[in-house]
Amino acid sequence: MPTPIKRLVIVGGGSAGWMSAAMLSKLFPSQLHISLIESDDIGTVGVGEATIPPILLFNQALGIKEADFIRATQGTFKLGIQFENWGVLGDKYMHAFGDIGKDLGLTSFHHFWLRAQQLGYKDSYWDYSPCYQAAIADKFAPLHQLQGTPFKQLSYAYHFDASLYAATLRQLSEKQNVTRIEGKIASVTQHQTSGDIQSLVLESGQVIQGDLFIDCSGFRALLAEQSLKTGYVEWSHWLPCNRALAVPSAKLRAPRPYTRAIAHQAGWQWRIPLQHRTGNGLVYCSDFMSDESAQQHLLRNLEGEALAEPRPIRFTTGRRKMQWHKNCISLGLASGFLEPLESTSLHLIQSGIIRLAKLFPATTDYASQRDLYNRQSATEFEQIRDFIILHYHQTQREDSEFWQHCRTMSIPDSLANKIELFRHSAIVQKEQDDLFSEVAWQQVMLGQNLKPQNFHPLANQVPAEKLQQFMIDLKLIVADIVGKLPSHQHSLEQLMARA
Repeated sequence: MPTPIKRLVIVGGGSAGWMSAAMLSKLFPSQLHISLIESDDIGTVGVGEATIPPILLFNQALGIKEADFIRATQGTFKLGIQFENWGVLGDKYMHAFGDIGKDLGLTSFHHFWLRAQQLGYKDSYWDYSPCYQAAIADKFAPLHQLQGTPFKQLSYAYHFDASLYAATLRQLSEKQNVTRIEGKIASVTQHQTSGDIQSLVLESGQVIQGDLFIDCSGFRALLAEQSLKTGYVEWSHWLPCNRALAVPSAKLRAPRPYTRAIAHQAGWQWRIPLQHRTGNGLVYCSDFMSDESAQQHLLRNLEGEALAEPRPIRFTTGRRKMQWHKNCISLGLASGFLEPLESTSLHLIQSGIIRLAKLFPATTDYASQRDLYNRQSATEFEQIRDFIILHYHQTQREDSEFWQHCRTMSIPDSLANKIELFRHSAIVQKEQDDLFSEVAWQQVMLGQNLKPQNFHPLANQVPAEKLQQFMIDLKLIVADIVGKLPSHQHSLEQLMARA
């Protein structure tokens, strides 16, 4: 007989655990009793310091004011991710947020830009991106509307200290009656017939019972894998990087409003500017770079003095076979791992929480919700996977064995079809519910030198002289928008003064 879901137990804190606790306690204040088990003796990975624009909606839903958030997390603003050395050594482009140019009728702007290139115009595709032009000028203002222009808004996200974000969400959660339980789990009790988790026994002897469990225990996947043996779908044959080093460094300059992803001989390095420091990390493949060489490369390429010893992280790219297995939902690193190249780590947590909230079961008869959750989660992981593979595969680098491997490796059919379609016609095959927009796909493909053979014939309908004026006008509008923006540092100071 199905019974009501009343007791929700979250295993693990960090970003995943406290994001889950904060949102679900906000949405189900009277229906659920939520407990979160964590130990101060167990550290968190905490590499998710760069985000994408949907994080704004998550914070807004929780009632967190932007000024309070920026102050509490030492946050800065982010207008995109700059990729350096990914196509060939010396190349540089940005996956900028927001719109680029203006579509005309049924035809995407980049088709008109491609036609203009054919006619001899030399302007970069990114000359028509307000976010890119603001980013490289170190300018920013939280503009949610760009009135009087063809552009909808200045789309942005954040850089922040993930541990401080977790602490902020913990305070919010406890105000919303989430019970935090300090301790380590000694054993897991499962139902003899169904295999569902019934209770968790702590080292202290305390027994925590629940109806539904969320596993936020990181790579250990204490419930999803160690107890339930869910299994794992591995993607290292497409994404061979398997290690990372993370280290904070001293701040040397005003923070840039964008993330940097700098490719090296066997992977890439991130730089994430916060108010008080810079977050750095090196992602690499141990088949092509030793741990010692990786550490030397990372420390040699810091902008400021290292503030700690580099922290090693080992991972296998992929996802849990089922992210909702029996009565356990895995989130964060317990659910799978996609390297943070496109800043999707925290977003996958956010997306999983919102998906769970939408499908949250009233009773223990939830097989249909669970199946839908798993299908949607798998699709989301696979679509993000393909986008990340694109960066590695669409390279012309031949200077190292790693890049030769990436350039010549087999790729999923789903991605191969996208690349071939864009190469032939400049059309982006965007799947339903794909996290990344057509403009995002266009930027990576064009930025890494994938040149379309054709553009849409409708772009020929605009006379050459009108097309020229259209491009000139758009470029002037972008310059006017950016020219009126204050510096990123000034906007931070103003926001902090109001906090």
